Amino acid sequence: MYSLIVTARLNDVDPHAWLADVLARINDIPNPRLHELLPWHWKAHQQVHNTIAA
Repeated sequence: MYSLIVTARLNDVDPHAWLADVLARINDIPNPRLHELLPWHWKAHQQVHNTIAA
C-alpha cells in the first residue's frame, strides 16, 4: 500500500482520488487496458477529462 501511495505522489497525483477511482473502475476494465490505471496514465486522462469538462 505504501508503494502505491508513494508512486502516486511521485507522479503528482492525489493518492486518495487515484485509489478511489482505480478501485471503482478496476473490475470493469479489460486486461489489455489495465495500464490506463497507472498513476502517470491516470493523471494524463484526468487532465484531458478536466479540460473537456471546463
